[in-house]
Formats: sequence, C-alpha cells, structure tokens
Amino acid sequence: MVDRDDIIRMAREAGIEFYPSPTNDVRFCLFKNLERFAALVAAHEREECAKVCEQAADDEFYMGRQYADAIRARGEL
Repeated sequence: MVDRDDIIRMAREAGIEFYPSPTNDVRFCLFKNLERFAALVAAHEREECAKVCEQAADDEFYMGRQYADAIRARGEL
C-alpha cells in the first residue's frame, strides 16, 4: 500500500509543482508531470504485488516467483 510519504516522494520525483490559480483556490500542475507520477505509483504498486508473490513462494506457493517476474515485466511494456 502506498502511504502518504511515498506519495509525496513520488510527486516530487515526478517534478509535480502546483501552480495556484489567480481566480480561486483551484491549483494546477503540468500534465506531463501527472503522467510521470502515475507511472511511478504504478511501478511502486507492481513491486509491492511482486513482493507478496515472492513471500508466498518462500512459504508454500511454488509459482510465486514466476508471478512476481510476470508482474515486474508489466512495467517493461
């Protein structure tokens, strides 16, 4: 699960900077940075899922490593 600190770190890594609107409290950021942020969040979630599969492989589920590899490979598409 992504926690608040992870979200803030990934937003900064993606270059997200919010620009205040002169007319109200709505804030804007660059779309390309939102796309990068979404990619970072997805990569983080894939890795967390892969770790769960690997832990299951260590415990009892022999296909866990193959599933973990398949999950990680989705980021290479």
